[in-house]
Amino acid sequence: MGKKYFGTDGVRGLTNSFPMTAETALRLGMAAGRHFVRHTGRHSVVIGKDTRLSGYMIESALVAGFTSVGMDVFQFGPLPTPAVALMTRSLRADLGVMITASHNPYHDNGIKLFGPEGKKLDDETELQIEALMDGGLSEELAAPSDLGRAKRIDDAQARYVEIVKSTFPRNQSLSSLRLVIDCANGAGYKVAPTALWELGADVIPIGVEPNGFNVNEDCGSTAPGRLAKEVVKYRADLGIALDGDGDRLILCDEKGRVIDGDQILAMLARHWHKTGELAKPAIVATVMSNLGLERFLEGEGIALERTQVGDRYVSERMKETGINLGGEASGHIVMPDFAPTGDGLIAALQVLRVLVDSGQPASSVFRVFKPAPQLLENVRVTQGKALLTDAGVLAAIAEAEQRMGTSGRLLVRASGTEPVIRVMAEGEMKLIRSVVDDVRSAIERAAA
Repeated sequence: MGKKYFGTDGVRGLTNSFPMTAETALRLGMAAGRHFVRHTGRHSVVIGKDTRLSGYMIESALVAGFTSVGMDVFQFGPLPTPAVALMTRSLRADLGVMITASHNPYHDNGIKLFGPEGKKLDDETELQIEALMDGGLSEELAAPSDLGRAKRIDDAQARYVEIVKSTFPRNQSLSSLRLVIDCANGAGYKVAPTALWELGADVIPIGVEPNGFNVNEDCGSTAPGRLAKEVVKYRADLGIALDGDGDRLILCDEKGRVIDGDQILAMLARHWHKTGELAKPAIVATVMSNLGLERFLEGEGIALERTQVGDRYVSERMKETGINLGGEASGHIVMPDFAPTGDGLIAALQVLRVLVDSGQPASSVFRVFKPAPQLLENVRVTQGKALLTDAGVLAAIAEAEQRMGTSGRLLVRASGTEPVIRVMAEGEMKLIRSVVDDVRSAIERAAA
């Protein structure tokens, strides 16, 4: 059965349009609250958000929903998504909520939910919550004497900074490094520069002036151009870019060249394999990770397991297999030894640990494999997944796969966070350009 509200990563959409309305947020708070009541006595939920203007509206609706079914609400204010996951576990809450649309522009917003262990919900749980949302919620309201309370946690940011710093070796310091950190005008705009400075780095922060409208605007992990320029300008040792909710990490070396999540995974996998920190000779990535990563890992004696797109699917596979390193090319780096979900700031500290140990420039440390030529195009559509069952589209995909044979890869998928179909191919550039053009044209014809 398909989902009505939840997508690849929570509920997400254009603010004040279905499903991202105050009414949906209210019903989601009521339904999720009822689902996660696990014991007698008081029940609690923690809520964080990024810097979007619409966060105030969505937060107020969620608070009303949760308190109406008897849950106490602890509000953090602006705080990264992984911080909310960590604090859900730390405060022993029944549920964690992050209000964010991640890397999307300000006019979108979303709601991510975490279970009591700080992990993202599985598909079955999301379907159960959706069923409650469309059911008789008025019958689940708490008695007047059992209504929940709402409280601001003023030191949430300081708590998270201390948790993050504890993942960095006590016998190491960042005092030898000059770092540029781009916080995407998002949820990490205070905590990320603070944590790096307290560990000794010379920190140059950018993307730290949120105004409700500029989250991810020409900055952050999805637009690292400004970061690259600032790294070169200030002769920094490394550039660090987070996204709007702080769960992605993209780097720039001292020459201003971008280092994506695949390169970060390759570097960490090789290093951890040598130091014995890799629980198994394997990591988990998604179908979007570059073929060059897979070939590099094979040469290092490390297997690559692929999942569908979404860091929660990476996390689920890691839990099933006991693998302790995984992520996505987009910059989600999942390390359950340190955090229950992907954390851009903690991942940055693990990267910096390797950089400090090496004594070498970032350009030598973080570029460990040559990526296979890859081409990705996003076809904006309104029909979504339905187009992927169109006969003409299926025929174009089949023909493209036959042309590519075993020399490369073709992936066509509907985005779970945006109204687009992504067409990605890897292999010889002239061939993949032709293949992507043909499949894109077939999708556009079907959508017309």
